[in-house]
Amino acid sequence: MYKLLIVDDEPQILEGMKRSLDWARYGFHRIETSETGEGALSKAVELLPDIAIFDVCIGTERGYEIIGKLKEMRLPTQYIIMSGYSEFEYAREAIRCGVKDYLLKPVERSKLQQVIEKIIVEDLHGTLDGASGEDLNADPILGIPYDQLSKLTNRILMMVKAEYAQNITLKSVAERFRMNSTYLGQLFLKEAHMKFSEYLMAYRMLHARELILTTSEKISSIALSVGYPNLNYFYTHFQSYFGKSPSEMRKQS
Repeated sequence: MYKLLIVDDEPQILEGMKRSLDWARYGFHRIETSETGEGALSKAVELLPDIAIFDVCIGTERGYEIIGKLKEMRLPTQYIIMSGYSEFEYAREAIRCGVKDYLLKPVERSKLQQVIEKIIVEDLHGTLDGASGEDLNADPILGIPYDQLSKLTNRILMMVKAEYAQNITLKSVAERFRMNSTYLGQLFLKEAHMKFSEYLMAYRMLHARELILTTSEKISSIALSVGYPNLNYFYTHFQSYFGKSPSEMRKQS
């Protein structure tokens, strides 16, 4: 029913935003992204998104300036600005160009959810019948509401969702937090009730299943796209997790 455009010059942020909510449950059947202002203009004109989320800084350009250009074209779009900066000048310019909200990075899932729900109801005159607040606010792997997890664990989950296709490890995550990897692993296990490596594999497997069932991509390409450069390793994990091979799953669907 709805179309979404996300604009940010950092690919990891784009991927993280795409995974931050279960957009399909809100009725978004098409999501497009752009890493440049020029690309954003072209995609917006082509897509005519219902909602567009812009980073305040896209390379040397300002998101609110691009939004201003799109507003001049009278696109039927509601705009959201996200920014790693809390400077009043950015917020003032965003408000001046008529954005619906100004979200600080890292964008909190609950705040994004509230803004999206508000726009759907108030501006798009839709309903939230297809969205379950409880399900949307719980991690799909853990089944635990995000507000019941610590900020540290939530940040780790967001890192996995944004970087699962890369060589992310508990050690690399711990280095970013300047923590001991063993200690961080124990904290994660205590809250998540599973090891970091188990969570990462489960998230990769669910995403792989989605691609297998909804696309015609080669299994080798899917394996690489979810962080498995070794195809045999991917097959072993997939078979162990689902009890069937990727090919068997695709045939049965």
